[in-house]
Amino acid sequence: MDALDTTQTGQIGLFNDIIDLLREEGKLSEEKIQDCLKTRQKTGSTLDKILLSKGYLTEPEILKIFGTYLGIEYRGDLRDQNVPKEFLDAVPVHFARNYNLIALGSANGSYLVVTCEPFDIHPMDELAAMLGSQVEPILAPRAEITTLINRAYKNRMDAVDEALDDLEDEEIVNLTAEMIEEGEDLLDVANKAPIIKLVNMVLFQALKMRASDVHIQPYPERLQVRYRVDGILYDMESAPKKIQDAIISRIKVMGKMDIAERRLPQDGRATLRIGQGDVDVRISSIPSSNGERIVMRLLDKSARVYRLEEIGLESENLETLRKFISYTHGIIFVTGPTGSGKTTTLYAGLSELNSAEKNILTIEDPIEYNLDGISQVQVNNKKGLTFAAGLRSFLRQDPDVMMVGEVRDAETAEISIRAALTGHMVLSTLHTNDAASAVTRMLDIGVEPYLVSSSLRLVIAQRLIRLICPKCKEQVVPDKSTVKKLNEAAIEPDEFPEGKVWTGPGCDYCLNSGYVDRTAIYEMLPIDDGVKDQIMDRDGASSIKKGALERGSMKTLRMDGIKKVLRGMTTIDEVLRVTQLDVV
Repeated sequence: MDALDTTQTGQIGLFNDIIDLLREEGKLSEEKIQDCLKTRQKTGSTLDKILLSKGYLTEPEILKIFGTYLGIEYRGDLRDQNVPKEFLDAVPVHFARNYNLIALGSANGSYLVVTCEPFDIHPMDELAAMLGSQVEPILAPRAEITTLINRAYKNRMDAVDEALDDLEDEEIVNLTAEMIEEGEDLLDVANKAPIIKLVNMVLFQALKMRASDVHIQPYPERLQVRYRVDGILYDMESAPKKIQDAIISRIKVMGKMDIAERRLPQDGRATLRIGQGDVDVRISSIPSSNGERIVMRLLDKSARVYRLEEIGLESENLETLRKFISYTHGIIFVTGPTGSGKTTTLYAGLSELNSAEKNILTIEDPIEYNLDGISQVQVNNKKGLTFAAGLRSFLRQDPDVMMVGEVRDAETAEISIRAALTGHMVLSTLHTNDAASAVTRMLDIGVEPYLVSSSLRLVIAQRLIRLICPKCKEQVVPDKSTVKKLNEAAIEPDEFPEGKVWTGPGCDYCLNSGYVDRTAIYEMLPIDDGVKDQIMDRDGASSIKKGALERGSMKTLRMDGIKKVLRGMTTIDEVLRVTQLDVV
């Protein structure tokens, strides 16, 4: 640590020496150097903070220069680094995160510790005391250090079973509202009560496994935890029946629900932190014969909004969607069951449209992601802010594009259509099984055919299918059962390279399911003249679908899924699971 002398004289000497180095290498003009010197005299700030705050150099450039002068190694990428277990055991996550310090290993009896602030060595001294060892600095960008800290402490989290072992009978008590902090960090389990630690770890494990929902289901003899991963429910840990009430109460306290009311359904909401990301938790409880049953919907607020080219659209469908969302007015519906990715598709479309020239408004229930530059409104039925009421107010806000979370009734449908007819682009969702059924649904809820035909531009139906696990993905010769399924989908085995199909036999990475992650398959129905005529004639959904297929203006969900099977993205079993036979 001698190189990082922190006495005032040492700091001034380092400052001047590095300024001279920047001058010699032509990194800064004389004007900028003089500005840095003046700022130093006024604030006494360190050179790295001055350069960064003024934007004279980027963080990697600054760290490389300091590393050269101080003789400290610089690493720009920490993705493949592992953190020693001893470090994670000895150093609390909040200390590592506050000071951006993490160890990469040890050498010559010292820990190699990454930092992005080479002149701030007091935390390094504290760290050395915690570890009981010397520390040697390495420089890296702040973002790389933060990512490594979050990953390391996530992987360190113990199994839920260990938290269960920590519980003792006298600690199983009713919880009070004072036991939860707003925006609590799931990774910070030090000094937490065992029940709190247990619930935090159940939620953390769910997020680690990319679960969308956590089910807490009571049985006569146990409390079963279940995770929904990629649309499939898996039984995970089970807890003793004696701690059921304490766990349920803890979760209800998180959601600001009434822990004394156990006979009626309740809804709650909580926001938790995991590392530097926020997780929105929607909590639902219902009474059952074995006690209260809870389901928690997890929404990772730190997850990014996907672009249109990232959501599984084939080139033809991508071109079609881009064409229609660029219209100045009309309605586009996205249909499918709950959890089929409709909102993700709408958000991707809004991201494509988002610009300074457009006024974009959304009304949602709930707001799932925050979109920069777009005004988003949360439905509040108790206060009278329904989809219809919000949409009616939007028309006085001079909008270009409006997104309505869901068209549930005739009033919302009619306002949406009239908005489309008066020069606005409206995006929304419906719950129907296929694209053609969305057209007839609008007629069924009482919208006049001429309004539907003149305002509707495009209907998209979609489903989510699981992707083959990249870790265990392999090609095999299809057996008789698989050949039969391929024939059912009108695919011949020789359409695959060497007649072999892709599959995932299962591994630890994919929970032995053979699948990891999901993508969408799509069915797009453009409202062309043929469909408009059928709408005016009040034709049924099957007739509309048949006509679109004959004209070649639409490909079904199964057809899109088959393309992904042939490309080795998914399996025929998965496509048959989520699609119906194309009978018209």
